[in-house]
Order: sequence, then C-alpha cells, then structure tokens
Amino acid sequence: MGYQLMDQKSAAAHLHMQENELRHFAQRGEVPAEKRGDKYFFEHRALDEWAQRRLMEINDKTLKSEHQAAMHDRRRADGHDFHVADLLRPETIASELTAKTRAGVLRDMTDFADSTGLLYDPETLFAELSAREEVASTAAGGGVALLHPRYHDPYLFQETFLALGRAVRPVFFGAQDGTGTDLFFLICCTDHELHLHILARLCLLAHGTDLLQNLREAPDAEAMHAALKAAEDEFLAGVN
Repeated sequence: MGYQLMDQKSAAAHLHMQENELRHFAQRGEVPAEKRGDKYFFEHRALDEWAQRRLMEINDKTLKSEHQAAMHDRRRADGHDFHVADLLRPETIASELTAKTRAGVLRDMTDFADSTGLLYDPETLFAELSAREEVASTAAGGGVALLHPRYHDPYLFQETFLALGRAVRPVFFGAQDGTGTDLFFLICCTDHELHLHILARLCLLAHGTDLLQNLREAPDAEAMHAALKAAEDEFLAGVN
C-alpha cells in the first residue's frame, strides 16, 4: 500500500477508538501524526504499526473493550462471529521447531508459511518480520510470540491464514518477563482491520484461557488446532 493519509475520524474508527482519545495520543507524540491547523492526520501504514505495538502493551481491560467493539462491527457487517481457529489448519502447524535463535525462528516460520503456497514473497516477509522484532519484540509473555510484519502489506499473501510453530526448547525472544518463548503464531493477513482483530483475539486467548498450556501438552498438530478451537469457543461463550 502506498502513502495514504487518514483524518482523525476515519483513523479513530479504523482503530475502534474514541476520536478524542486518539487526538490525545497525537498531542503527546505517542502516535505518528501530522498536524494541519487544529486537526491531526495519520499515515495509514505508520498508524497500523503503532496500533499493532499498542495492542500488545495495553492492559487486558482496555484490550477487551476495544476487541468487543471490533467484534460488534464485524458481526454487524458479516452477520456472524469471526473465529481465528478457522484461519489455522493442522497443515499450517509445525509442532517441532528446532531453531535456537530469534533469527532462526523467523526463518523457519517464513519457510513454513511459504510451504503453504499462499505466500507471494518469502524474502519480503522475512525482512518485515525481522524489522518488527528490531522495533520491539512480539513476545507477549507466557512463552508466546505473535509474529507479524512491521508494516502490514495485503499483497504478501494470497489469502489470510495463520501458522503456528512450537519450539522443541524455548528460545530467548525478548519477552519483557525474561522467560523463553516456545509458541509462535504467525499472522498472514490481507485485510488491515482484520489483522488488528486477529492480533487482539490471540492476545486475549493467550492470557485469558488455558490455551498456551494446552498447546504445549498437545501431542500433534491436530490436537494443537483442537486446543485453539476449544479455547476460542470458551472465550466467545463468555463475551456473547
């Protein structure tokens, strides 16, 4: 996607945030913005990158509130609930990653995504994943990382899908709690708003259900997929 400016109203709607709240972030210099008169404008790619980082840093209460707003809008548009488990298939789950470093994990997950035939440019994806980790680690604590490109590019993928890797032994991935990371979700998405929705949903599942423990205990890819589906069904039952 090329350079695209969004005004305050459209940017706030895109992020499912109150316009005044986004304006306050811009006034404090926390979100990249261009001021024209008394209005702020936001470059789409930079806004999405900031939103991705913010989703992984905000508290659970705020994340749940914004996620519910996104759920409501998507349900109203599509007529049904969205399920991340539908984007993950047993054949996109690698249950025994042997990488021992962050770069090795990113390379292995890129190669695995490429093996699906749904990835157009594996080298660009690898570069974008690496750039995202240089800005801030996608390790979300609890031993899970939510890998995604620094700048969302809908033309990298043929369709939206998830890949999941489970490392044989934990890898130091930059988690703030100092622990190793052994579960790696890779978000491959063609839609900007859906990308943020998937990221928020995975954050909530990782820290609000028994998903991570069940993924570690699952004997194979099929069982890992079933664990994600069960955790998401439990989560949705609690918010509907």
